[in-house]
Amino acid sequence: MTPKQVVIDTNVCLDLFVFKDPRWTLILSGLKDGSIIAVTREDCRNEWLAVLHYSHLPVNNENREQIILEFDASINCIKPLAKLHHLPRCTDKDDQKFLEIARDAEVHTLITKDKALLKLAKKNRQLGYYSIETPEKFIANFLLDSVVS
Repeated sequence: MTPKQVVIDTNVCLDLFVFKDPRWTLILSGLKDGSIIAVTREDCRNEWLAVLHYSHLPVNNENREQIILEFDASINCIKPLAKLHHLPRCTDKDDQKFLEIARDAEVHTLITKDKALLKLAKKNRQLGYYSIETPEKFIANFLLDSVVS
């Protein structure tokens, strides 16, 4: 099976690397075994690093370094690329960067729980771009692809 290339937004990364949400175990396993290849950009990685200092999260000086190491081992940081084709505009301008990374890296899927991004899923597909999916939908499609392959 060809690896699935994805972009994973910050909230799903929190589920994966901080909360260890068991619902997304397949995604984390795929990142480790190479069946899923995730990419990000430096600005998104910097956002991730800042979020890891939010006081309401179960992140402290003892576990932060391990969380960062796991993120960096699982998600490739790419340089920004200058792609010219138009993208739908996200109502949350802070989330536009995830759309750009997915476009620039030519990934299969943007995995998100963000409502503003998910609202763009249909329009994005109509334009012939990558899928925008919840983790649940991504896992269902990933399993389906595994059976079909």
